Amino acid sequence: MQVTIVYVKVKPENISDFLEASRLNHEASVHEPGNLRFDVLQMDDDPTQFVLYEAYQNGADATAHKTTPHYLAWREAVADWMASPRQGITYNGIFPNQ
Repeated sequence: MQVTIVYVKVKPENISDFLEASRLNHEASVHEPGNLRFDVLQMDDDPTQFVLYEAYQNGADATAHKTTPHYLAWREAVADWMASPRQGITYNGIFPNQ
């Protein structure tokens, strides 16, 4: 299993736009081959801070996600809404063992 955790800081005036774009990306991503989980999380005490938790069966499935029309549309839409560049960190999933 490959997990990518993406940290995003959004400009305050773009939170609702970011949420809508991320909802559309989430809804399509959970139907991709190899997708195990795709969560969009918002920090409780700082609504400009988000975490995307993306779990795929393997690295090839995670890489394929970045070529999908919904991901490319999300990436383009949110680019100017970020207060700083997003940071994605990739992990190898150990448990649960899929």
